[in-house]
Amino acid sequence: MTINCKGNLISLDTPKVMGVLNITPDSFYDGGKYKNSPALLNQVEKMLLEGADFIDIGAYSSRPGAKHITEEEELSRITPVVSLLLEKFPEALLSIDTFRSKVATYCIEAGAAIINDISAGTLDDAMLPTIGRLQVPYIMMHMKGTPQTMTSLTEYDNLIKEIQLYFSKRLQKAKSYQINDIILDPGFGFAKNISQNFTLLKKLPLLQLQELPILVGLSRKSMIYKSLQTTPDEALNGTTVLNTLALHNGAHILRVHDVKEAKECVTLYSLYNSA
Repeated sequence: MTINCKGNLISLDTPKVMGVLNITPDSFYDGGKYKNSPALLNQVEKMLLEGADFIDIGAYSSRPGAKHITEEEELSRITPVVSLLLEKFPEALLSIDTFRSKVATYCIEAGAAIINDISAGTLDDAMLPTIGRLQVPYIMMHMKGTPQTMTSLTEYDNLIKEIQLYFSKRLQKAKSYQINDIILDPGFGFAKNISQNFTLLKKLPLLQLQELPILVGLSRKSMIYKSLQTTPDEALNGTTVLNTLALHNGAHILRVHDVKEAKECVTLYSLYNSA
């Protein structure tokens, strides 16, 4: 199982780690931490040294109820960061967390490698044809509504079947635009309550559709810290536990704030799995 990133085939037979770089002021965990160039560069260098395979940059906060920003503001946040990081770390594989085709186009043309779309193309009709034209790996996530409305959209007759149907329809549309490298993200916390999130984690093997890789983003989310009656700052141990379960249930990429600990999960799980 491979994806093509800037002409290099990246094998996902061994799970990979994607480090999160939020450049939003209101992200639920690290919002506002990286306001200047030295802070950004230090954090990315730290993640790369700890073994991050990809760096995922987000300029639009998708936490529940997050403030909507314009395309122009998102571009003004993300474009200088992409240029800065690729100048300093030219070999880094950057993933761009956006649902907007214009942002995707600019960042890929500037040297980014992957597009990570929380809406699977449902919030911008131009996204799928854009990805088809750019021919880059595309992460499509399951979500209902928007970040502003998703907390009120957690009713499902059958959670897993509805997600399977959603991906089946989105995959059919993506394939019509000759999008080849697709990664599925079940969308933990997006239009799902805590109980549904744990069901989704347990049933993750049922989402291995068309032999496509699965990305899991559990890092420091509310299903952890609310269940443990703690805070995002104190949710690293819980994140590690759930990342291990995700690997056991077939995750190919862990999207995390804490790269070192996630890489340790992958190393130990791989040793366990090969014993």
